[in-house]
Amino acid sequence: MITASPTSRLSPPVRDWRELWRESFTDAAALLAAVGLADRADLLPPDDAGFPLRVPRGFAARMRHGDPTDPLLLQVLPRRAEHDDAPGYSTDAVGDMASKAGHGILHKYDGRALLIASGSCAVNCRYCFRRHFPYGDEIAAAGQWREALARVREDTSIRELILSGGDPLSLATHKLEELTRGLADLPHVIRLRIHTRLPVVLPERVDDAFTDWLAAIPLQKVVVLHANHANEFDAAVDAACARLRGAGATVLNQAVLLRGINDEVKTLAALCERSFAAGVLPYYLHQLDRVQGAAHFEVDDDRAVWLVDALRARLPGYLVPRLVRELPGDPSKRPIADFAR
Repeated sequence: MITASPTSRLSPPVRDWRELWRESFTDAAALLAAVGLADRADLLPPDDAGFPLRVPRGFAARMRHGDPTDPLLLQVLPRRAEHDDAPGYSTDAVGDMASKAGHGILHKYDGRALLIASGSCAVNCRYCFRRHFPYGDEIAAAGQWREALARVREDTSIRELILSGGDPLSLATHKLEELTRGLADLPHVIRLRIHTRLPVVLPERVDDAFTDWLAAIPLQKVVVLHANHANEFDAAVDAACARLRGAGATVLNQAVLLRGINDEVKTLAALCERSFAAGVLPYYLHQLDRVQGAAHFEVDDDRAVWLVDALRARLPGYLVPRLVRELPGDPSKRPIADFAR
């Protein structure tokens, strides 16, 4: 049985998350040297393929030393394949720009509006579907959220606000508090959902100020984490997840199916069980969004369906994530079984 660290609830953050953020790796050669692969510069493209590297040192410490196939390393290391042309891949893989409903706000699905809260992330995942997104022009937090919240105020069908990015937890807590104050006169909004990778890659972000803010929000609260491999969890991540739950949030995990990283039954099963051990329920398993530069991560739909069928035979149903793809113009995430086979 996979269990969370028994000390996870007893280990508060000891360093400020912003200091740790500033210490992140931003040079691929330095990252390789830190994980015992200083002689493998041949793995790297001549540049960062137009997408800068950023990796917190705590996340790098979970990588297997000396292993060029480590599943955490492969998620963040620039590779030559990112320069390959791939038919069907674009810079706007999920139709974000067509769903703009105002400055920094996307409205794709009934009842839900998504705020582009920040353009920053603590880690730059090489398969990111927004790696080409024009964040400089589309940040909802600019101007104290006024324009985005005005749009939500006008549409009383919106019952859930989703904070995304970038990563909304890259914002200082006082900036998030500005949003909370703006929600006070939106009675039709009953849920706040936060999509974030920071509690996984920089768990120190879930500090006292943040959890105090989260606990005080008088809405239903959902935090959707993003972990793709069981090795992304450690005692510090367990502690961050416990703090999120303690602040009244339902905590879910969504993963992306990635070739060479988690496209084996035992690997996915370990991820589902390890996340649940940390109090995080498996939610979605996404097929890769076809963003330019990420084609080398794709797993074909038939194998994806087979993998999830095998998970169902191996795990209780509540631990099996829903296999989905996001397509531009669709009214919801689409189950892969609807068009595979």
